[in-house]
Amino acid sequence: MMDGDRTSTVDSIVAEYDTYEDYLDSQITPKDLYFLEDEDLARRVVELGYRGGELRREEFEQRKKNAETLKSKKSNNSLPKVLASSGKQFGDFPFLQALAEREELTRTGKLACIIFIRDKNKKGQEISGYIDYAHRLKTENFEPYFQRKKRLLPKPSDLSFYNWETQLPTYCPTSNFQIIAINSEGLMFKNKRDRKVINVDPKSDPGDNSRRVEIKTHEYAQVVIYDHVTRRKT
Repeated sequence: MMDGDRTSTVDSIVAEYDTYEDYLDSQITPKDLYFLEDEDLARRVVELGYRGGELRREEFEQRKKNAETLKSKKSNNSLPKVLASSGKQFGDFPFLQALAEREELTRTGKLACIIFIRDKNKKGQEISGYIDYAHRLKTENFEPYFQRKKRLLPKPSDLSFYNWETQLPTYCPTSNFQIIAINSEGLMFKNKRDRKVINVDPKSDPGDNSRRVEIKTHEYAQVVIYDHVTRRKT
């Protein structure tokens, strides 16, 4: 393969996969798992070059680091000159205050927040769900929320959404979180940046680099924020 062609191929691989493990997984077939019966072993076979895996871990991680640095510079340049929460007072609104305190860290990618909200919609139906704060900040104008012209509520396009009247749940992964468990162990999310799992079961530890913060507020029936400090897995 020509150097230019290989560089282009490697760059596309680095852009497509968040981690080297994700890249290795893409090279594994159901047949491999059937015969090896172990996902870690299958990954090792690929990494050693016996099955695909023409890109080595060191090169992937160095290029990913370079790409993240460039992305961070672009992200900082594209940040709003004034945060949506800037200059606003939230003395009687603890949830909005909590969002304001996390806005800049979330926008810069230093903090990943999952927000659980339980309340009633405009029809009077009880709804609940988990919201990826960074995803909402990226896709919506938060000025009306901080101005109290709109209420932040979960919707079907969020990480999870449940209408207690219709009893129809929806689940949607985002660019930041993968949904990895909807079973007897409850709902869990994996951060795509550092691959750490956030356990939202109130009786369990939320996980590495994570904390559970319950917001006591009159604004909603229940609000819980899961703060996760993101660190690239090495």
